[in-house]
Amino acid sequence: MSVYTTKEIMEIIPHRTPFLLIDTIEELDPGVRALGKKCVSFNEPYFAGHFPGNPVMPGVLIIEAMAQVGAVALLGLEQWKGKTAYFVGIDKAKFKQKVLPGDVLMLETKIIKCKGPIGMGEAEAYVDGKLVAKAELTFAIGQ
Repeated sequence: MSVYTTKEIMEIIPHRTPFLLIDTIEELDPGVRALGKKCVSFNEPYFAGHFPGNPVMPGVLIIEAMAQVGAVALLGLEQWKGKTAYFVGIDKAKFKQKVLPGDVLMLETKIIKCKGPIGMGEAEAYVDGKLVAKAELTFAIGQ
C-alpha cells in the first residue's frame, strides 16, 4: 500500500501534470529517504518526440523524477511544509539502461546532507530491480 497517492503528493510538492513525474510514494522516512513509483505509459507526452518509433524516457526526466521523490522526503518535515525544493545541482549522473513504455520505475532518494535550506541527496532509479540511473542531487528550499 502506498504512503502517498498522486493527490497527496500534489499537496506536498507544487508539480502538476504533465510535469508531475511520480505516481505514488511507497515508503517515506521524512528528512531521510523516500521511495517513489512511476508507471511509464506509452501515452506520456514526451514519447511523441523522444523518439518517434523508438520511445525512450529522457534521462533528464528520470533525474527530475528522482528529485521529486527527494522533495517529498524533505517537504514531509514539519519545518518545510508549504515550501518548494528547488533543484540547484546534479553531479555524478549515470544512465545504465533505457526506460521504456510499460516499465515501472522505482525511484529512491536518500538525503545525505542538509545544512539549513541547502542539501544533497543520493538518488537511484530501478526497473525490475536493475539500476537504470543514479545521481547526486543538490537542492535549496525556498518559497
